[in-house]
Amino acid sequence: MRVKRRIWATAAVATTAVAGVLVFEGVTGTSGMPEDARAASVPADVDVHASALKVSGDGTSASLAQRDSKPFSMLGVTWTDPSARVTGTVEARTRSSATGDWTAWLPLDTEIDGRTEAGQSGVRGSTEPRWVGPSDGVEVRVSTADGTSAGLPEGLRLDTVDPGRTTGTAPEPAAYAVDAADATDEPSQEPPVPPADGSGTEPSAEPEDTPTGPAGEQPSPTVTSDPPPPSAEPSAEPTTASPSASASTGAPSTAPSATVSPAPPSTMPQPPIVSRAGWNADESLNDESPDYMAKVKAVFVHHTAQTNSYSCADSPAIVRGLHAFHVKSNGWKDLGYNFLVDKCGTVFEGRKGGVDRAVQGAHTYGFNRETTGIAVIGMYTDTSAASPATAAVARVAAWKLGQYGGNPAGTTTLVAGAAGTNYSGKKFTAGTAYTFQQISGHRDGFNTQCPGGKLYAQLPVIRGYAAGPVAGLKVTSVSGAALSGSAYYTKAGITVGWSASTPSAFVKSYDLLVDGKSVATVKGTVASAKATLAAGSHKVQVRATHLSGRTSVSAAATVVADRTAPVFSTKPYLALRTGTVNTKAVPLTLKWKAADAVLLKDVRLTAPVAKTYGPTVTSASHTARPGTATAWKMTAYDRAGNAGSASVTGTPVILQESAAKRSGTWTTRTSSSYLGGKSYSSATKKASLTWTFTGRSASWVVSRAASSGQAYVYVDGVKAATVDLKSSKTAYRQAVWTKTWASSAKHTVKIVVVGTKGRPTLTTDGLVYLK
Repeated sequence: MRVKRRIWATAAVATTAVAGVLVFEGVTGTSGMPEDARAASVPADVDVHASALKVSGDGTSASLAQRDSKPFSMLGVTWTDPSARVTGTVEARTRSSATGDWTAWLPLDTEIDGRTEAGQSGVRGSTEPRWVGPSDGVEVRVSTADGTSAGLPEGLRLDTVDPGRTTGTAPEPAAYAVDAADATDEPSQEPPVPPADGSGTEPSAEPEDTPTGPAGEQPSPTVTSDPPPPSAEPSAEPTTASPSASASTGAPSTAPSATVSPAPPSTMPQPPIVSRAGWNADESLNDESPDYMAKVKAVFVHHTAQTNSYSCADSPAIVRGLHAFHVKSNGWKDLGYNFLVDKCGTVFEGRKGGVDRAVQGAHTYGFNRETTGIAVIGMYTDTSAASPATAAVARVAAWKLGQYGGNPAGTTTLVAGAAGTNYSGKKFTAGTAYTFQQISGHRDGFNTQCPGGKLYAQLPVIRGYAAGPVAGLKVTSVSGAALSGSAYYTKAGITVGWSASTPSAFVKSYDLLVDGKSVATVKGTVASAKATLAAGSHKVQVRATHLSGRTSVSAAATVVADRTAPVFSTKPYLALRTGTVNTKAVPLTLKWKAADAVLLKDVRLTAPVAKTYGPTVTSASHTARPGTATAWKMTAYDRAGNAGSASVTGTPVILQESAAKRSGTWTTRTSSSYLGGKSYSSATKKASLTWTFTGRSASWVVSRAASSGQAYVYVDGVKAATVDLKSSKTAYRQAVWTKTWASSAKHTVKIVVVGTKGRPTLTTDGLVYLK
């Protein structure tokens, strides 16, 4: 018989009948940021459930049959002995509570050492917890590696974590009543999760992390200074101030195990950090005091949650899930990492005790002392971490190391707290000091791929971000100037733009340098500055000052300031040219010569048509309407943008053949192909036509054919040319001879029939002159 009962419970208190924290509301696990960080005064109700795996008779495999489950978003497999390892594979697949679809089999990383939390009772071994998103069904399979004689560790179970829903509303009373159906009629089949207070019976396998160091040297004690006074009002906002130990947790905590002195200032600014209250930490999960160290000498970088397919709005829920898994599943005293960073670059406070304190975490077995652990949420074995994430890691590392005189690009020595081997095969002996980069990867201190090959390869970049100087600095643009070859040209005022591969968060300031002297200083978030240059050639550079004080200077850009306009050393002028003439267009040539004191860019014709010519061009062919005065306007530009103008006006005039003075015999011919519809033709030797005009250029216009003969041309009474009019193709209105003078004057042009044997005839359309 099912009995409906009333259960009185204390909010967020772990029960012994159900493995995890009692939860009375559904879970979404999709609380957004940064709204949650602002409305995060209420801890989320986090629920952890455990289900025992069924082990095969020969002990080489284990499984959990496909089943419905209570809502969860994170899972992992744990076992009793923290020093034991699964030598084979652990896989799970889950059913989405949103779509009802099952995932493919998801591998769970087994390279985690459960002994990472030193001196903690009830610690269990486990896989890396994996974020799977809101789910309501699960299946698990575990197998040993092929050819191994080792069986599976004892006490295998699946732990699923519901990270809780955040509401930002007032907390429930300390005790409240709910209705439960048959709350105690059927005992839970799930084994209990070890309580957070360490009251379980399973011993820790990690040696005490306090061995004697090298000769003459003793390791730092666990607690070396006094605790800060408690904060009256914990902040839910990401903070850039140095919070006290209790303020950073977002909830009152048990007093530290000893008194700690004020946090040391850092040479680098503290980045924005979402406090534990900001990600709605359920502080009832663990009430143990943090352990403080004397200093932080190195930072270990990790990856976690085994997926990159998450929304940054889910990051607070992922952190809550990790917190619950580390405490309720691993049996650790608190979240193992000191800081967590998501792929969007948001930094979350991890283990409580004060973000500005040297709080000992549980992140790198054997090397938790004098180090800080930063975990990037995601899987970076085959995928590089996003730039916001690497920049955030570098900011945290630079700040923490800056509190203790560290150098993010340097090395330090750490005393191994336990024997072991790292990923590259280097062996460690407990009590012996070893050299580490001050920003190292988890794999440098333990035999694991963490933080993944791709993120590990990004550590040199992270070190460079944190230590400086600013890298990749270069001038990218010079506005107000024109680039020609390798130099820029300007009248005077320029705006210089630049870029750097180091994120702006690490740049204190930029200086714009002209010939080595600073002419403008801007903040590190600004990427351009203005300058006014004196006439002449200058070297323009950008100097970046890193937050560390180290400086770097870009390669120089040559910028020439020029205020002198180009000139037309030869003013534009017009000359008639050969070609086809008609009543609407006379062929002519426009000529000029421009020069500049520094560098001529181009010459532009602006009227009667628009054309642009290169700096070495001095003439161009055009046509002009006869009988009409046309102004030809030109402007020369130099590379700095200075301009000089000039113009010329000309009028082509057609003198018909009938306007000439004749001698000898000439016959009038009529055809629409002739200029004006008529022309003169003569085969009489020495027959002549003479035109008189006032101008500076002239061209003789004729018809040409295979039977056309030759003519003599006289200018101002002097023979100037013999012109042969023979052509394989018949052509009309052809300007075949031209003459141009330096200035306009009165001239005569006379043509005389040569009387060429076999083809004595010539036909003329007239004369064109330019006035």
